[in-house]
Amino acid sequence: MEFKSKNPFLSNKSFAKGEANVYTADGRPVEIIDYNNTMTVQGAINKTFVLFALLLTGAGITWYMALMGQNPMTLTIAGAIIGLIMVIAAAFAPKQSQYLAPAYALFEGLFIGGISALFEGMYPGIVLKAVGSTFVTFFVCLALYRFGVVKVTEQFKSVVIASTLAIASFYLIAWILSFFGVGMFFYGNSLMSIGFSIFVIIIAALNLFMDFDMIEQGARQRNPKYMEWFGAMGLVITMVWLYIEFLRLLSKLQSRN
Repeated sequence: MEFKSKNPFLSNKSFAKGEANVYTADGRPVEIIDYNNTMTVQGAINKTFVLFALLLTGAGITWYMALMGQNPMTLTIAGAIIGLIMVIAAAFAPKQSQYLAPAYALFEGLFIGGISALFEGMYPGIVLKAVGSTFVTFFVCLALYRFGVVKVTEQFKSVVIASTLAIASFYLIAWILSFFGVGMFFYGNSLMSIGFSIFVIIIAALNLFMDFDMIEQGARQRNPKYMEWFGAMGLVITMVWLYIEFLRLLSKLQSRN
């Protein structure tokens, strides 16, 4: 709810956004920045923890259903669909990220829990390995970014974005062809399929650098506060993608034993 003062002094244009009412000794205006309303790295980190808590909550629901012998596939599929809708909505309306990001995390958690239970049933112990691999990759990438070993240049962004779009297009085509009974090579456990999974994991890991850079640049440019949710959501999306790809790779490796 917005409250507007009737006081003519407080409604003076000098209090309007973007106009300074403080001046230096030589008469130059000083821009006053309200850091409570601008994006910070710490704020994005805090919100990332909130999203992970919601993700784990959703995952716990479908995982518990599977543990109790119930079929969690309905909630799993619904979570995947609604989660995708939240991602698309946030891409077009970043200002609503404070609502869309938590919703995404909760519903995506339903998907993660159901898929994890399915893989765990086929390959006992695979979930713990996938989680460990995901977080090891995350911290390695964070260290490489923090110490400046990997720099996110415009060329870096172009290559990663192009590769990510290519993978997404490839998955979409494969999904459509599956309705006609056409199976793509990466569904099996061949060396080519394993190699493809490793390539996808590398691209997913490179997206982490993009996420780190987006959050840091957003804070440096003093983006609006809601961008903390947007940045945190992007980071969680990449982590989920990385986790799923590790599940796929590990399942291929274990099926060859």
